[in-house]
Amino acid sequence: MKSGGKQNVTEFSIQGLTNVPELQLTIFFIFLFSYVIIIVGNKTIFVVILCDPHLHTPMYIFLMNLSLFDIANVSNILPNLLNILLTKHTTISFAGCITQMYLFLALTLSEIVLFAAMAYDRYVAICHPLHYFILMSLKHCALLIIASWSFGFIDAVGHAVQISKMSFCASHVINHIFCDVEALMKLSCSGTFFVEMLTFVEGALVPVPACLLTLTSYIFIISSILKIKSAEGRQKAFSTCSSHLICISVFYGTILFSYMRPTSSYSPKQDKFFSLLYIVLVPILNPLIYTLKNQEVKNALKKLKEKLVCA
Repeated sequence: MKSGGKQNVTEFSIQGLTNVPELQLTIFFIFLFSYVIIIVGNKTIFVVILCDPHLHTPMYIFLMNLSLFDIANVSNILPNLLNILLTKHTTISFAGCITQMYLFLALTLSEIVLFAAMAYDRYVAICHPLHYFILMSLKHCALLIIASWSFGFIDAVGHAVQISKMSFCASHVINHIFCDVEALMKLSCSGTFFVEMLTFVEGALVPVPACLLTLTSYIFIISSILKIKSAEGRQKAFSTCSSHLICISVFYGTILFSYMRPTSSYSPKQDKFFSLLYIVLVPILNPLIYTLKNQEVKNALKKLKEKLVCA
């Protein structure tokens, strides 16, 4: 195979985290434990909300969908990474790689839109409480959820199509833990200008407006909270949105640093680290934050435990 020549790629090889055999088994068990915690934690949130009629409100319906996004995204990445660590089998088919990249982008974009919908929900609840059940009816809630799923999966199509048309060089080793857009572009013999332009154009269509909506909502929320005269009132109002604020801070911190920058500043080590933060840390934190800081969820969880014990 001639170095630098264009090839019809049938498969890629994912480098993963480390080539040191002594570390691979340890890392495998760490990520296996993390995967189990993520699945159990997010499924628990989903089931608790589903089984308790008192939690069938927009805020908790959004939280159910957030759990689904976290489960789907981590299941798209970690099982393959665990297989690489355990079996040393690093190859992934071209179609499988493009599919993994597409699902990661689609689910990430959908989660960004969902976070914006959750921020808007908290804005209405705190700034317009008398109109909450009109502005955030179950019908409006359903439309926002459909929009979050639809925008993400439609918006990611462009990247999947463009990258699948690229030519790739002799080296097919992806220096990442999964088939990421930036890592694939580094292997391409084709020009990446159109893909980079597509990233900024699609970003202007979905992620940027969603991020601005989230930011604007919290500006109004914080402004309204500060106008509350009693300390108890301010604390109660802030407690209704603090969990969401913590989650989106971690989420946007990892996503923006990883993707809102030019290809020239691409660093494999940094990208692996921040990708792991998003893929592993965020789905672990979401159920913990929403349960530990939410009395209604804790009460619903307690009721579900009692039902299971009595059954």
